[in-house]
Amino acid sequence: MVMTLRSTIAGWILFGLASLIASASLHAQDRPTVSGPGGYVAVGGGASVFQADYGQRDLGGAMLYADANLTWRYGLEAEARYLNHHTDEDVTETNYFIGPRAVVRPRFVPSPIQPYVKLLVGAGKIQFPFDYAQGTFFTLAPGAGLDIALGSRLKIRVIDFEYQSWTSFNYGPMHPYGLSAGLSFRLNGAFKRARTGRW
Repeated sequence: MVMTLRSTIAGWILFGLASLIASASLHAQDRPTVSGPGGYVAVGGGASVFQADYGQRDLGGAMLYADANLTWRYGLEAEARYLNHHTDEDVTETNYFIGPRAVVRPRFVPSPIQPYVKLLVGAGKIQFPFDYAQGTFFTLAPGAGLDIALGSRLKIRVIDFEYQSWTSFNYGPMHPYGLSAGLSFRLNGAFKRARTGRW
């Protein structure tokens, strides 16, 4: 199972790099005239695969997330993740997190490409084998990822890596980690165009 997750992680990283290179080449001749949109709210969903740490299980599932940005660079992210696929003995994990998120795009990167870092906190919930018990634990979840904007409303979450720390877990600290990918939709206002008509 560990090798399966490592292969999956390697595949996502290669896909992310290929997407980054392809997008950069597509926009090489189209220099943006603005640095990015103002404040916005976006909601999205996707899929996740995690190494659960408890019993070294690889779990898959769905995630929902929302970004509330005060500026194009800084904002908050909230996420809910339900890891209940590819499990054995009925072990599942659920996450509810919120925290700051910042886009860290260097100047040479085209504006549709948005690498980011985040530091989320919240509740990690685990269902123990055969429905024997369940527990909810305070969790710290730093992460990083890459979004690519597709026009003014849609954004692909190409890759999102998260490393969780369940420090108060019953049997000692637990550190699930994994990858997610998805698609988000901007709810308010389209990106502002510069006078030239370019983004």
